[in-house]
Amino acid sequence: MSSRTPGRTRIQDLWTKRVRNPDGTYARVPSKRNGRGLRWRREIIDDNGQPQSEAFGRRDDARLWLEKQSSARVTGTYIDPRLGKTTLTSFYREWATHQVWVPGTRRAMDLAVNSTPFGDVPFSDLRPSHVHAWVKAMQDKPLQASTIHTRFVNVRGVVRAAVRDRLLAHDVTANTKLPRQRKASAAMSIPTPAEVGKLLCEAHSHFAAFIGLCAFGGLRLGEAAALQVGDVDFLKREIRVSRQVQRANGKQVEIRPPKYGSERTIYVPDELMETISEHIRVFRPGADAHRWLFPGEGPHPLHQNSVGYLWRKTQIAAGVDYRLHDLRHFYASGLIAASCDVVTVQRALGHSSATETLKTYAHLWTDANDRTRRAARELYAQATAYPMHTEDTKTGSDLQL
Repeated sequence: MSSRTPGRTRIQDLWTKRVRNPDGTYARVPSKRNGRGLRWRREIIDDNGQPQSEAFGRRDDARLWLEKQSSARVTGTYIDPRLGKTTLTSFYREWATHQVWVPGTRRAMDLAVNSTPFGDVPFSDLRPSHVHAWVKAMQDKPLQASTIHTRFVNVRGVVRAAVRDRLLAHDVTANTKLPRQRKASAAMSIPTPAEVGKLLCEAHSHFAAFIGLCAFGGLRLGEAAALQVGDVDFLKREIRVSRQVQRANGKQVEIRPPKYGSERTIYVPDELMETISEHIRVFRPGADAHRWLFPGEGPHPLHQNSVGYLWRKTQIAAGVDYRLHDLRHFYASGLIAASCDVVTVQRALGHSSATETLKTYAHLWTDANDRTRRAARELYAQATAYPMHTEDTKTGSDLQL
């Protein structure tokens, strides 16, 4: 076996050295280091053919370390000791440069990784307890359970990337218990039709169409803000959702494709079409199909900050307290109440899968018991639609045995 074969190990006694006697035999004699420092040095050849060594005071300690390394190679969990010195922060800094992210995702990832107290801990010393303590500290601040969950998922993605790159032997985020999040049915707020009507009445005239698109088209804030006049097909009564607005650093505004699976066509009721038509006539006249339906400052459309300001003013005037996103829930609840199936609702909302739709709105669909009860009610109504004889028409003799 070559002395540079990856995985080759040995233990060396630093206090003695091997010498050859005149008769050709070998013997061990004290070395220059005899009695000074740690006596035993373990050595292992890494995957690049380079020796990696460390000194121990006892031979048994050195042997135990080598046995663990050999076992790790067999089980596939061996980590090069030099790479084990990499920290989460340094790995993330390099790894993030190779990810295909939009700026918003990068900001969220930076926030999550920078919030960890173990960013400078070498991977070889990183333990699940570090992660558990971080989660507990976020809960004690306190942060919302949903915020903790998002940050944890982002950091877990980095940790798992380090495992794939053979910098970590195991995923230290596995089996971490997170604070329980509220059920969708409990956390979701859905305005009533009367409240939506009041919001429409109290909204500024140039903002009413925006509210209508969210409430009766299910558009997200960024999707509605990014609409252009050419996206509205008045003949087919359709609106094409093909972009979204996102606020970047500073005052920059980014226009990019919508969330994955969210590019879609909205089938619009006549009443909403009339509202949009009037909005264009009054506020956006012209022949350019690429003009923004809801312009903001300069060449940009409205964005999260400007829409948020208009929404807060509308809420105060209407005397209600909802998020703009709750209008999307209002739209979804209306589709479900009208007996639309899950795939129809998924496509209307631009969810990436029917699973996402069910996870969010399953509690709004009637269950099997309700459907059974309704079916039985309809059968009963049909059966009793004809006059029922209540008088006993049998004669006395007919009743005798």
